[in-house]
Amino acid sequence: MNWIHQLLRVIGVFCLVMVFERAGYGATISGKVLFEGTAPETQPLDLAADPTCAALHSEGLKSEEVVVNPNGTLKNVFVYVKSGLEGKTFAASQNPVMLDQQGCHYVPHVFGVQTGQPIEIVNNDATLHNVHAVATANKEFNLGMPIQGMKLKKTFDKPEVMAKFKCDVHSWMSAYVGVLDHPFFSVTNEEGSFEIKDLPPGDYVLEAWHEKHGSQTQSVRVSQEDTPEISFRYSGT
Repeated sequence: MNWIHQLLRVIGVFCLVMVFERAGYGATISGKVLFEGTAPETQPLDLAADPTCAALHSEGLKSEEVVVNPNGTLKNVFVYVKSGLEGKTFAASQNPVMLDQQGCHYVPHVFGVQTGQPIEIVNNDATLHNVHAVATANKEFNLGMPIQGMKLKKTFDKPEVMAKFKCDVHSWMSAYVGVLDHPFFSVTNEEGSFEIKDLPPGDYVLEAWHEKHGSQTQSVRVSQEDTPEISFRYSGT
């Protein structure tokens, strides 16, 4: 029996070493996307075409095309590793990412998925929506969702930054998805912050994509010892 205990101890130590090695393998890149200049006024959306939608927003609904946070940063910027991962493969997560049609707008407005990762599209409104994926690298689809609580699952097979979702019933509804063959992406939040975790050490090009203000790139070198902080700057002029 002693040899069994010794074997289990060796296996336990080996597994513990593997956990620590794996935990220390990846690096983290974090940062903010700054907005310089005068923040534009957020434009109200005209919901009169559907009384059901209008009734859900007694104070109105505003466009998410340009959202400048109170701290002078931009929300809804897609930040991802554009190059530097060539030759590496990453298994796609099978956890669905939800795209919700809620209050007659898409939630979230900007998001990312891996190729082959399911997107669960939900209609939480008591009105007709149709989800129209205007993709170029991937197959376009256009599906009606007339029933509240209705769900669909779709996947994209090829990388594409960005593919647009729109509703042909409600012209103001739009969302954007970045499709990548790796998991190293993020979307800026209400603080304008992003974070990309567990990135293997190396030299990379990061790209920031914004719906109206376009794309910017930066080169960055990451190692196990460093946690680089990156700033992108957009101007309203």
